[in-house]
Amino acid sequence: MTTSTVGICIAGEGAMGETHAKVLAAMPGVRLTAAAVGDPVQGAAFAAKYGIPFHSTSLADCVARPDVDAVVLATPSGLHTEHALSVIGEGKPVLLEIPAALNLPDTLRLAAAQEASGVPLMVCHSRRFGAPHRLIRDRIRDGSFTLHHMVVETYFLRRTNLNMFGQPRTWVDSLLWHHACHSVDLAVWLLDEPDFVVQAQQGPDHPELGVPMDMSIVMRSPRTGVLFTMAMSFNNKGPFGGFYRYIGEEDTYRAWRDELRGSDDQIIALDAETAFDRQDRAFIDAVRNQSTPESDIHSVIPSMRLLDAIEQSIDRNQAR
Repeated sequence: MTTSTVGICIAGEGAMGETHAKVLAAMPGVRLTAAAVGDPVQGAAFAAKYGIPFHSTSLADCVARPDVDAVVLATPSGLHTEHALSVIGEGKPVLLEIPAALNLPDTLRLAAAQEASGVPLMVCHSRRFGAPHRLIRDRIRDGSFTLHHMVVETYFLRRTNLNMFGQPRTWVDSLLWHHACHSVDLAVWLLDEPDFVVQAQQGPDHPELGVPMDMSIVMRSPRTGVLFTMAMSFNNKGPFGGFYRYIGEEDTYRAWRDELRGSDDQIIALDAETAFDRQDRAFIDAVRNQSTPESDIHSVIPSMRLLDAIEQSIDRNQAR
């Protein structure tokens, strides 16, 4: 690191780049020093908004700057692997937006590159950092909550190619490798269970976007019998986001964003820190200490293996 202040390059001026910039700009001991952008006009506005002194359409030029100690990659999903490999190849830590890759082989390439370089490579499996899910995990581990069935609904309206802020996208989102990745990883992380039995189906592709708009996934733990059921849609009109229901022996909990409710519908008091604040702080701590971050690339491989198995299940069922 160049100074006691951690200098950060934000790569990507879209919805998630904006989210990370907002969190990190308010974090003590952190300075946004560069922005690698896709669109020069939007990028200039993004840099000005957050007081970022340098912006460029060249990621390499941003990474090479001496005032950049680490990089947050919030670029299009299909570029995540390529961009992460290039940045850790320059010896700089990376916070990589989910998904790490759009397939298992690229995920394994990233893990191998990280191991060879020793540079921290953290993936934004943000659900792990949400206070509701951390409380559920603690209760599972201390034996005060016995989970029977985890039910997830992930809903968006994506019939046109817009991001979470309603802005046009240059790339197409993935229900499986992005949105299912959040929840499949959460199940693996909660239960320390890498070997679920999986079954999945998807609906027809959108005629213009070329991606499935609806998907269902079922997983079962062969060790405990715990079920995971997930319904996802890009066709949903109504509240958007991920809705989590934990059905257990002792109670049923419902989580949405940073809120948790019990079966009596009462809000359960939680740590006030948001998932994004906790996640990005964990990355900055790893950069300062050159330590292994909580959701490093190696820790997400079991989840990516399950996504690969789910994709194979979909392909088998589509062929029938």
